[in-house]
Amino acid sequence: MIRPRILIAGVGNIFLGDDGFGVEVANRLARAGLPEEVRVVDFGIRGLDLTYALLEGYESVILVDAAPRGGPPGTLYLLEVGEDGSPTTDGADPLLATHGMDPVKVLRLAAAMGGTVGRLLLVGCEPTPPGQADDLLAGLSEPVQAAVDEAVSLITALVARLLRGEEIAASGNDTFSEKGVAAC
Repeated sequence: MIRPRILIAGVGNIFLGDDGFGVEVANRLARAGLPEEVRVVDFGIRGLDLTYALLEGYESVILVDAAPRGGPPGTLYLLEVGEDGSPTTDGADPLLATHGMDPVKVLRLAAAMGGTVGRLLLVGCEPTPPGQADDLLAGLSEPVQAAVDEAVSLITALVARLLRGEEIAASGNDTFSEKGVAAC
């Protein structure tokens, strides 16, 4: 039996505080000894690199990023981008900055170049609201740092389920705590 290939893409800017969540999780997962069908990459803000990676035919892609959705800082979300929510190239400008990361533009550009993703999941973490938007902040806030280990556990469980071909129910409203991760 051929097992699916999975890309785990950590995205974010380490100089903008909690925006570096995806990068930190990717770095931890890279050392976690995942199966060979799983590729973990810290893309940071390199949108063009992620675009090219999406052209490699992964059955599942797990994006890991900060995701402000109004919950308490450190809350994890599991979101799925389905056909109805997938970015399209109709009338959209697929251009992106080579040193910027707008996941929607990355997906549009990959689609415009003929890339397809079988399943796209986002593991997001609610960031702490910034004090001032222009300030550079090194390091994650305490609640987001505490969510990193939880996210690693969640993603490890997701990968195992994807490799076994199990169903995963995710929606824009799914949040996870320690109990939720264990149930995943």
